[in-house]
Amino acid sequence: MTHIEDGGPSALPEIRDMPVALIPDVLRAGLRDFLRAPAFGIFFSAVYVLGGIVLWLVFSMNGREWWLVPFFLGFPLLAPFAAIGLYEVSRRIEAGEPLIWPAVLGVIFAQKDRQLPSMAVVILLLFMFWMFIAHMTFAMFLGLQAMTNVSTDPLGVLLSGNGPAMLLFGTVVGGAFALVLFAFTVVGLPLLLEREVDFISAIIVSVQAVAANPASMLIWAGAIAGLLFVGMLPLFLGLFIVLPVLGHASWHMYRHLTV
Repeated sequence: MTHIEDGGPSALPEIRDMPVALIPDVLRAGLRDFLRAPAFGIFFSAVYVLGGIVLWLVFSMNGREWWLVPFFLGFPLLAPFAAIGLYEVSRRIEAGEPLIWPAVLGVIFAQKDRQLPSMAVVILLLFMFWMFIAHMTFAMFLGLQAMTNVSTDPLGVLLSGNGPAMLLFGTVVGGAFALVLFAFTVVGLPLLLEREVDFISAIIVSVQAVAANPASMLIWAGAIAGLLFVGMLPLFLGLFIVLPVLGHASWHMYRHLTV
């Protein structure tokens, strides 16, 4: 199980500099961990891949594929959930501990009594708020008539008139939401897994790490968003590889950022 210091709360980590030049090394480390234990990566990614396929089929059958647009843009808000188990796998590889299913799943199950559920609430609230803003943006740019027509001609509505402006505005707003959550979780989630700290302190430390390394963190956030988008294109199937690699890499990024 993840090591937790005895005798009360753990000490908060110190923040280190993270050079941009180390980002490729972090991705290679993530790929190495995935290849070391691919079954875990595929297992933890399956819920997102299958969920995305189900959503696509449901909306397609009802002629409402356009509803997937805000989901696609907001996907980076939910992706950190997939990383919890992958953090534990990478930690075990790092520590030389055995990779056995009961132990890994036991660590994840044990989080229900710690601070990760509180962080999960923060993530879900941000995602739901983003979905609300996305729907409001659609109505504000395109109006109620377009909301009727989009069911029969989604591309015609989204790519004409105010459609491109709406997509641009929604992308910018969605990116802002994703950056906020990235700042909360890039260090916050692995810190909550590894140490006994409260989720507010974890968020503060995470934001401090991003503020101390703005260039490298912005590039890292862009890499995550870009790779997730590529992974979603072939009917979400690319996420079977992209999510595990990014999850493992995020653990190594946490190691580079803290001491």
